[in-house]
Amino acid sequence: MSPQDQKMIDDFWNDLVSLSLQIVKKEPALEALMNKLVLTCRSFDQCLARIISSKLASYEVDRQQLFQICMQAYADNPNLLCDAIADVYAVVNRDPASSSIVRVLLFLKGPHVLESWRVSHWLWEKDRKDFASFLQSRISDVFSVDIHPAAKIGKGLMLDHATNIVIGETAVIADTVSMLHDVTLGGTGKEQGDRHPKVGRGVMIGAGAKILGNIRIGEGAIVGAGSVVLRDVPAHTTVVGVPARVVGRPQMEMPSLDMDQTLSGCNQPTITVDQCPAVPTIKIKQV
Repeated sequence: MSPQDQKMIDDFWNDLVSLSLQIVKKEPALEALMNKLVLTCRSFDQCLARIISSKLASYEVDRQQLFQICMQAYADNPNLLCDAIADVYAVVNRDPASSSIVRVLLFLKGPHVLESWRVSHWLWEKDRKDFASFLQSRISDVFSVDIHPAAKIGKGLMLDHATNIVIGETAVIADTVSMLHDVTLGGTGKEQGDRHPKVGRGVMIGAGAKILGNIRIGEGAIVGAGSVVLRDVPAHTTVVGVPARVVGRPQMEMPSLDMDQTLSGCNQPTITVDQCPAVPTIKIKQV
């Protein structure tokens, strides 16, 4: 790990401890929780391992066993800690409802899912596929999110609300992607091998979108809420509908940072009228 990365981790940890102490002063009822997850830890890796193990522990595999697995992962690959910090700041910077790193790390499902998945992916890469699959099952049971341990996911992701997200085995997600709840990155049911979507950097995927098959979502694209995507999406385009089609261009290079889920790109003069979705005429029968 580079000195810059170690400094980033140390600075984040110091901020987390300081803010947690402020919360204890303001909300004494949360003192036991803050002590357990943050204030009695010596470092950020211990803190993150405690959060994950407290969420995923079961009768069969207890908290201490999961804590040790997480600590092994962080000792072997400290970049997992950097990725976790990037995920936390992704939420802080993009979600107007989440401005505190403490609330994001301790209380939001999205970061819990991602950091738990990162440990399962580490296990998978270490050929500990059975334990990785166990963690996948626990993540699904606890968070209602199913991400295969073999998927490849970058850093700086925001899983907003996260519930019912499904990401398949051969899916690839680049850095700085945002997706909302009920998104599926799945197969078509007819393919074997490499069969899941590849999502480029800066993509924003709206709630309920289904992206199916070994297709590519180009960098800086927007997939509108409720869309079903069955073909490649060019970079820096907006697609909506069932099946999805191009309706415009995002107004930012990285729509995942802006989180604008409107069809504002259809107002740009470079987009022809027939590319925008038609508004259906609704006839009302008078009684």
